[in-house]
Amino acid sequence: MDDRLARLLDDLYEEGRAHDGPLADRLLRLRNMTPDAARLIALLIRVQRATSVLEIGTSNGYSAIWFSDAVRDTGGLLTTVEIDEDRVAAALGNLARAGVRDHADVVHGDGADVLAKTPDASVDLVVLDAERPAYAEYWPQLRRVLKPYGVVAVDNAVSHREQVVAFRGLLAGDPAFDVGLHELGDGVLTGIRVR
Repeated sequence: MDDRLARLLDDLYEEGRAHDGPLADRLLRLRNMTPDAARLIALLIRVQRATSVLEIGTSNGYSAIWFSDAVRDTGGLLTTVEIDEDRVAAALGNLARAGVRDHADVVHGDGADVLAKTPDASVDLVVLDAERPAYAEYWPQLRRVLKPYGVVAVDNAVSHREQVVAFRGLLAGDPAFDVGLHELGDGVLTGIRVR
């Protein structure tokens, strides 16, 4: 990542924090991923040489910029899904400002619908950063779309531990997955399909 992109990300993150600060309704907040969590997932993309990355929960595109920069290095594509039309527009603008728009497909839609339409064993890495109680319902589709050695990464696994407990149980209870909790940022839960 070059200095210009790093500065843009710093500015965008601070703008998001300033936006969210006075808002009591969490649904009105941007709820951007922390830089440490985004950096970890971008590292996983590069280490895995992931070419097919799916993010559910785009918001204004802050984390999508991190992941698009990573797939630019791997020759891949990020598909990022956002249900709110205004946030889709903001994400498209921010990805263009960052110079990574060509490495991201921003889908206006519901994460469950996009997962259902995704081909079997076609995704290297899935990032979940949306409505946490829905993750357990996503599990059969997530398992189906992940390639062998594919990764699922869940943000807010420490800050909102109680909201991901059901999903973590499903992931940890599946012998095909190696599961880890990374206590940085708001916490990132990872599951790697090893069998």
